[in-house]
Amino acid sequence: MQLNLRPRQVEVWFQNRIARTKLKQTEVDCKYLKRCCDYLKEENMRLLKEVQELRALKLSPQVMYVIPPTTLAMCPSYERVAVASSSAATSTTKQGHSSSCHPRPVPISPWAALPLPITHYSSSLQCPCF
Repeated sequence: MQLNLRPRQVEVWFQNRIARTKLKQTEVDCKYLKRCCDYLKEENMRLLKEVQELRALKLSPQVMYVIPPTTLAMCPSYERVAVASSSAATSTTKQGHSSSCHPRPVPISPWAALPLPITHYSSSLQCPCF
């Protein structure tokens, strides 16, 4: 099968094909980077808001106790969750396990710096770049 094309025509055809392929890949890369940028902008705004809230909380004189982390960590030997009254410092479970080994909120001065719990951000947003 003969196409009757000059060598220059074949050369230009391949150059154009390479240019089109490169342009398509550049467009895909651009969309990907735009999604990453949008995600990072949103994450940055969320973090800035969180910093403002934490600074306001730190300066608030009404805060008298350390805020416990939002996750629940229980000793494996516990069979039930019991709320210890303020008069019972060492309540026990059915197995005789003492609750005094578990951390409790500690009263602090309202002007002291609050120790912040380490939390892992879990969001419905998933960065497309990671």
